[in-house]
Amino acid sequence: MQADDLDRAYTQLCRTMAEVGEARTPLLLAALCLALISREAEAAPVLQAIEDARRACGV
Repeated sequence: MQADDLDRAYTQLCRTMAEVGEARTPLLLAALCLALISREAEAAPVLQAIEDARRACGV
């Protein structure tokens, strides 16, 4: 993904999180994650992304 596309997608995600509100943001993120996960043909890249995200959280 090009930097401009990444910026556009991230900006839209931020706007959408603001629109749905703090209480519904976890549901939004879960639905988005499931939608993106379902596009992968294999589990390995998904599992790696989950691990990367966990580490980014300092765990």
